[in-house]
Amino acid sequence: MNRAERRRKERGGGRKVPGGLSSRLGAAVPWMAVGLFSLVLGGLWLGLGPAQGGDHPDPRPEITGETVLPASRYVGYARGSAVYQQAAEIAAVLDGLYCYCDCSRHSGHRSLLTCFESDHAAACDVCLTETTLAHRMTRDGSSLDEIRDAIDELYGG
Repeated sequence: MNRAERRRKERGGGRKVPGGLSSRLGAAVPWMAVGLFSLVLGGLWLGLGPAQGGDHPDPRPEITGETVLPASRYVGYARGSAVYQQAAEIAAVLDGLYCYCDCSRHSGHRSLLTCFESDHAAACDVCLTETTLAHRMTRDGSSLDEIRDAIDELYGG
């Protein structure tokens, strides 16, 4: 037995872990994992988990790009500027798409279009990616249902 092992044994065997916590905390870790797993499973059971495909809202016929923030607002951010411009061009399509960043749950957004009525989308890769895909597919002649299917497939909905 080396010196470090002897000292540990003399002090009661408690091995030190980073941060100064004793190894006895290690016994609680499995129970914390069970608790976390139960929370996640319970949240999924209650419908609080990730969005499921088909949560897309019905687009409103009167929607235009007037409510989208101007692309010029993001002049120093090339991607943001380009995608806000795209959003204004296909606002009616975006109004019929669910945003997989789950902003409908954490920010009360109605659709992907709502993300572009504020600075939210500029800071969200999910919003920007969905809109880029929707813009390209719209330009190529895809229907709203085809765009929804592609977005659901991309995000596992």
